[in-house]
Amino acid sequence: MATSLSAEIDVEAPLEEVYNQWTQIETFPEYLGAVRSVRQIDEVRSRWSVTIGGFTEDFYADIVDQVPDDHIVWQSTDGIFHVGRVDFAPIENGTRVTLRMVWEPEGMLESFGAAIGVDSAQAQRDLERFKEFMEARGTATGGWRGEVHRNRPGPADAI
Repeated sequence: MATSLSAEIDVEAPLEEVYNQWTQIETFPEYLGAVRSVRQIDEVRSRWSVTIGGFTEDFYADIVDQVPDDHIVWQSTDGIFHVGRVDFAPIENGTRVTLRMVWEPEGMLESFGAAIGVDSAQAQRDLERFKEFMEARGTATGGWRGEVHRNRPGPADAI
């Protein structure tokens, strides 16, 4: 049975800088707690290693829709099933970042964690670390401004 989470944070940094930093996925281990490593393969494909409940999972993910300064949507292509979307919106004094994910918990530990809100709490902490990272730097470490639009329907269309 699929489970979902959402988290949101306001970052006191310009929209373009916040978006640009989110495109630098190889920096995710610096502020996303479960992410051990991310290797960017090309503009849409990446290889992830995450630790969830003490277990390490490796998988590939593809960006399936991306519009600069607006949103990024991705989905796993093997291993643990998940899809996600991050939206960026201008607000007074910064940028609102909204994260949503849907995934299939594996095993009793992940299912229990999802049921009691551990995953949502972790996502909120991750966004808080992202906020601290961005506000301390003021600028992104890089940025990719390309667009991606996948034409075939898939699991990411549900998010």
